[in-house]
Amino acid sequence: MTHTLYLVRHGEQVDAEHGIPDGSLSARGELQAEAIARRLRGITFDKAWHSPLKRAEETARVMTDMLPPLKSEPSSLLLDCVPTGWVEGTPEVYHSYFNSYTEDETVAGRAQMGDATAEFLSHKTEHRELIVTHNFVIGWFVREVLDAPEWRWLGLNQYNCGLTIIQQRPGRPWSLLVYNDISHLPASLRTGLPDNAVD
Repeated sequence: MTHTLYLVRHGEQVDAEHGIPDGSLSARGELQAEAIARRLRGITFDKAWHSPLKRAEETARVMTDMLPPLKSEPSSLLLDCVPTGWVEGTPEVYHSYFNSYTEDETVAGRAQMGDATAEFLSHKTEHRELIVTHNFVIGWFVREVLDAPEWRWLGLNQYNCGLTIIQQRPGRPWSLLVYNDISHLPASLRTGLPDNAVD
């Protein structure tokens, strides 16, 4: 059975630009969540998951309210994290970026994403799953399915409520079908890529 993951970055949160670590959705974030829900109407999901952080939980709630009878479950494996620290082959330009995180944070992020990969990228009987999570988590999953170097999650940035789809057919490796698609979002709702995005 084909296994397909629909990966959605959470909507914009209130005062995200002021560094609030976990705020509620902004009014624009709610509109983004409604737009991606409309985009996914007509798809029958077997399971839905979300990060326990407020911005992802609220995005999932807005979406599942519009996609009955779908309910979403929290998973700590989908929490926002830094998937790796400095690894061999990382371009020197990222050195200062990694200096802004502690070793404990990057060790925890690596362990979390190892478990997340084992959980969500293992072939399952469910054939369509919706996952509402964070920029770096989606970047890590894309890096994983493309078998790219460990540091390459850097620069794989997602708009708020952008859509990425990965798929595995029986006996085949994972494929990247859609990456950061925002065709459902009008220009006024396209947020989330920082001006100084790590790329």
